[in-house]
Amino acid sequence: MDGLLIDSEPIWLEAAQHTMRKINFKLTEELKQQTTGLACQLFLEYCHKIQPWDTPTFDEMEAEIISYAHAKILSSATAMPGAIDLVKDLHRRGMPLAVASASHMELIEGVLDRLSLRQYFTTWHSGTLEEFTKPHPAVYLSTALKLGVPPQACLAIEDSHAGLQSARSAGMTTISVPAPEVFHHSKFEIADFKLASLAEFDFASLVEVASNRP
Repeated sequence: MDGLLIDSEPIWLEAAQHTMRKINFKLTEELKQQTTGLACQLFLEYCHKIQPWDTPTFDEMEAEIISYAHAKILSSATAMPGAIDLVKDLHRRGMPLAVASASHMELIEGVLDRLSLRQYFTTWHSGTLEEFTKPHPAVYLSTALKLGVPPQACLAIEDSHAGLQSARSAGMTTISVPAPEVFHHSKFEIADFKLASLAEFDFASLVEVASNRP
């Protein structure tokens, strides 16, 4: 959802930078690329291994990052290019749609309402409700179960490597839509198909890719 339906990744980065300054932790461009798509708790664990700290606690820092990001996303973030048109087109074609996100349910539902897309989705699910979140496949497996569709019959569209790993591990056909600065990175080549933007999505190509998948 983040960075795919809604242009929220810059806001998450801003929220993380705002909070991490309190422990004099500098978020480099490399670190940003390595942690995009991770749940907040996993992001903090990753940073702690690089530069340990005692206080504030993980829970306190997570709460601050989430509060900052949620407020700004739900008040000012806009849809990613092609996202709204694609959702409406797939819904018109009768395809059941779901959101499987590492974000909290509050944010998922808030984003769907902000973009006026709630009515097009059959269901949505948060990795925060699972014991393990992305890159673990649990959030995708649970979402497929809620949809009533076998994972192997699902198509997952992801902007992050962690999300891509999650969907592939769940056995789904995958489309990767990486950010421009990492589009040519080899780690996204594990996807069945790759797009520069959702505006490039072509239904006929999707059917061909899915039908040729082993």
